[in-house]
Amino acid sequence: MENQTEENKFILMGLTSHSNFQYLLFTIFLLLYLATLVWNGAIIVILLSVPHLHTPMYFFLGNLSCLDIFFSTVTVPNMLAGFLSKLHTISFKGCMVQLHFFHFLGSSEVILLGIMAYDRYVAICNPLRYTVIMRKEVCLLMATAAWCTGFFHALMHAMVTAHLPFCGSNHIEHFFCDIKPLLKLACGSTYLNLMLLSIVTTCIVMGPFIFIILSYLYIITFLLVKVKTRSGWQKAFSTCGSHLTVVALLYVPVLFNYMIPTVGNSSKQDMIITLIYSAITPVLNPLIYTLRNQEVKLTMKKMWRKQQPIFV
Repeated sequence: MENQTEENKFILMGLTSHSNFQYLLFTIFLLLYLATLVWNGAIIVILLSVPHLHTPMYFFLGNLSCLDIFFSTVTVPNMLAGFLSKLHTISFKGCMVQLHFFHFLGSSEVILLGIMAYDRYVAICNPLRYTVIMRKEVCLLMATAAWCTGFFHALMHAMVTAHLPFCGSNHIEHFFCDIKPLLKLACGSTYLNLMLLSIVTTCIVMGPFIFIILSYLYIITFLLVKVKTRSGWQKAFSTCGSHLTVVALLYVPVLFNYMIPTVGNSSKQDMIITLIYSAITPVLNPLIYTLRNQEVKLTMKKMWRKQQPIFV
C-alpha cells in the first residue's frame, strides 16, 4: 500500500459491506434525512413568519433547527452516496473539511442547549426581569458565542489531525471522517490528538452539561419554594420537558462516544452511536418541540387552515 499522503484520499468502509442491506438502509436514511429537512425547515419558517413567536426561547429553537439541518447534512448525504457505490472514496482535504464541520456543528449545538437551559431558568425564576436580561442583543451575542466557540473548537481538531502522517491502509472504518477512526491510520504519535479530545472536548461537552444540571436544580428548588399551584408547575415543565428530552437524546450518545477517547476496535459501536445523534436526533428534535409545545402546535394549525382551499 502506498503512503497515504501520496494517494491523497481515503476509502470509507461505510455501515455495512452486505449488499443485501445497502438499498434498504439507503431508503431508510434518505427518508430520515428528508424528514429532518422538512420538519426543521417548517419550524424555521414558522418562527420567522409569526411575530408573536419572536421571543428568546423561539430564537434559540430556530438556531437549534438550523444546526440540526446542517449537522445532518454533513454526514447523511455522504453516507447515502456510499450505499450506492462499491468504492466510496473521499479526498484528504474533503475528509478534513467534513471532520471540521461535524465537530463545529455538534459542539455548537451542545453549547446552545446550555444557553437554552439558562433561558428557561431566567423565564421561570426571574420572570419580571426576563425581558431585560434576555433582550435581543444578549440573545444574539449568546447564539454567536455558541457558533464561534464550536467553529474554533472544530478548527483545532481539524488542524491537529491534518498534520498527522498517514501511511499504510487508507480504509476508514466509518461512514464519514471522524477523529477516532482517522487516528487508527496515523503513523506518528496521536498523544496530542487524544489529549485534546479528552481535555478540550470534555470541557466543551461537560461544561454546558453541568450548567444545564445546575439550571434545572435551581428551577426545581424555585418551584418547590415559591410555586405552590399545580398549574404553575405544569406551565414551567411544558417547555422544560421538551428541552430536557432533547438534551438527553444528544448528550447520552455523545458522552458515550467521546468521553472515552481511545483508539480501539469498537468501530461498529461508534458508528451506531454516531448515527443516533447525526441522523435520528435531528429528526426527533422538531417533533419533540411541536408535540409538547401548545403555542407552536396552535400556530401550525392556523397556518395549515389558511393554506386549505375554501369550498362553497
